[in-house]
Amino acid sequence: MAVRTPVYLDHHATTPVDPAVIEIMKAALADHFGNPNSAHAFGWAAAALVDGARRQVAELLGCAPGEIVFTSGATEANNLALKGFAARYDRPGRIVTSNLEHESVSRPLAELAARGWEVVAVACARDGRVRLEDLAEAVTPGTALVSVVAAQNELGTLQPWPEIGDLCRRRGVVFHTDAAQAVGKVPLDVARDGIGLLSLSGHKIYGPKGVGALYVRARGPNVRLCALATGGGQERDLRSGTLNVPGIAGLGAACGLAASRRSADAQRLRRLGRSLLDALRDAIPDVMLNGAAVERLPGSLNLTFPGAPAARLIAKLSVLAVSTGSACSSADGRPSPVLAAIGLDEAARAASLRICLGRDNTAEEVAFAAERIVAAVREVRGEGGAG
Repeated sequence: MAVRTPVYLDHHATTPVDPAVIEIMKAALADHFGNPNSAHAFGWAAAALVDGARRQVAELLGCAPGEIVFTSGATEANNLALKGFAARYDRPGRIVTSNLEHESVSRPLAELAARGWEVVAVACARDGRVRLEDLAEAVTPGTALVSVVAAQNELGTLQPWPEIGDLCRRRGVVFHTDAAQAVGKVPLDVARDGIGLLSLSGHKIYGPKGVGALYVRARGPNVRLCALATGGGQERDLRSGTLNVPGIAGLGAACGLAASRRSADAQRLRRLGRSLLDALRDAIPDVMLNGAAVERLPGSLNLTFPGAPAARLIAKLSVLAVSTGSACSSADGRPSPVLAAIGLDEAARAASLRICLGRDNTAEEVAFAAERIVAAVREVRGEGGAG
């Protein structure tokens, strides 16, 4: 079977919108243009779409619909969670996080630190996972919040968030997790896992860009936030502004699809990921997998090819869409700070590629990608990798 190029292998950056989601968004755009806050038939129809989507997101997370706050994406959700939580306090307190957070967490935390908050970043191990004993030591009396990413966006490594949630529950500390990469891909339940705040984004789960959600626990105990933007009082007065009804409908549909497809998708992506890694290891024995070998997102690989700078590999791989790291911070061409944080030297960081398989990738595409990557590595090494 001929492979259509370029082959998209960068699903941590974004995912294509599922055709079923597109159809629902089309209907919302064409037929449900009313303002969901309007007290007439057009508003009620739009509000019904929003309510349905809220239920779909809640069902995926294992929470009540009223605990979902719609946002423009995980970045806004992270900012609302962290800054909105801190704003409830009369004086700065202590927040514990990891050293492998996305910038939409690390930068707001840096802003809070500049305002007097004590922000403690626990170093992760070489496999990219935080050690529970280190986290437990950092969560001292007076700690108000723990914020640890569920799945690291560059490595694909899964953090032990159920154990972190249990630790926080026992210590009486609120647990926030940026779950943009994990939601819909691996089992996650906010009640079972002791999560108080959770951020997600539509475009990471085959939904539209520009829409996401924040889960805010309302019971056992409830978590309270201050709004960052005020106005019309939408979303329980936590996120004012006219709702993006087509985007929210698309997010709900994407969550519904993820709930029904997650197990099958994960099984297939694990198989394809193993196939790709095995093919690369057979041809390039010194290729190195970065991050945890087992506790990782299905189909996610971060690989170092010693002696083959990633920038030169990508230049030879125009038929593949791969990256060197986070789409939010890799455009400047600098080697990944995430890889530095887990101990890779500058040469290894500069020779690393992120490959993220997705729902529509086929076995033929994986075999094609392996063949092209092997050829590119051999060509770059033959030219002199450091040149």
